[in-house]
Amino acid sequence: MKAIIVHGGAGRHRGGRFREKLDVLREAASRGFETLKKGGDSVRACEEAIKCLEDSPLFNAGTGSVLTLDGRCEMDASIMRGDTYEIGAVAGVERVKNPISLAIKVMEETDHVLLMGEGAMKFARLMGFEEYDPITEERRRQWEELKKEFLEGKETPWNRIRSLIKRYPELLAGTVGCVAIDDRGVIAAGSSTGGVFLKLFGRVGDTPIPGAGIYATPHAGATATGIGEGIIRTGLSRTACSFIRSGISPMKAAEAAIDLVDNTVKTSAGVIAIDAQGNVGFAYNTRAMPIAFMKDGMDSPETGGVPPDEM
Repeated sequence: MKAIIVHGGAGRHRGGRFREKLDVLREAASRGFETLKKGGDSVRACEEAIKCLEDSPLFNAGTGSVLTLDGRCEMDASIMRGDTYEIGAVAGVERVKNPISLAIKVMEETDHVLLMGEGAMKFARLMGFEEYDPITEERRRQWEELKKEFLEGKETPWNRIRSLIKRYPELLAGTVGCVAIDDRGVIAAGSSTGGVFLKLFGRVGDTPIPGAGIYATPHAGATATGIGEGIIRTGLSRTACSFIRSGISPMKAAEAAIDLVDNTVKTSAGVIAIDAQGNVGFAYNTRAMPIAFMKDGMDSPETGGVPPDEM
């Protein structure tokens, strides 16, 4: 049973761009599923889907990633293969167009799990990744506005994050992720992000952390989105996979994992999942989390995670 599910980040997704994001998510799911139909494995399907999202400035991943406190673009990405438990991840990489492809190179070309910062960049150039500037004019303008407020002593992302997110939904929404299963039954999970606006230089969230931002086993795969610190503390993706392994459906498992977040770290989060039968699930505690999924028997992707006023 082939299946794929992608998300565009848990958050408010304010404004008229929500439908635009759904269109890109449909395209990402279609590209990933087409890879599966042509015999490609779940890792390649995740790569194709996430690259589609990284290339869109609508999302906080790849092109359009948010900026750190000092105005840099430090991106994280990861991939995990469920049958072998192989993982590849990068953290704090700059000037790379598609961090997800670099994470896959770490998994396939090295004996390591995670490369970071300058070392990851040297590896990227060695692997033939060209110099690329992912910072858009819109992200630069948003950074300048937020930096000004920060220097004036107004609310910051860390000591009053819930209040700030209400005013600037783009602080949270936009991280992208994918989970897929191929005809051989191999499940893969991947994720890519620019992090959170005004993060301290060097900050790493959940995305490149196995068990937090991503996890995959022979039984299930999951990818998380939201405030990374809370996702790391709850091991959100691995928790969802464990619930599925115990016999719970992916939808119920995702809901239970988000309940855990709500009852413990109480932070904004979302998760998508797939089981070994190709069933998909998703849950979130924010206003929205746009998703698209496709599996055998479907002519086109279906969507979900839509806010009430967009239904």
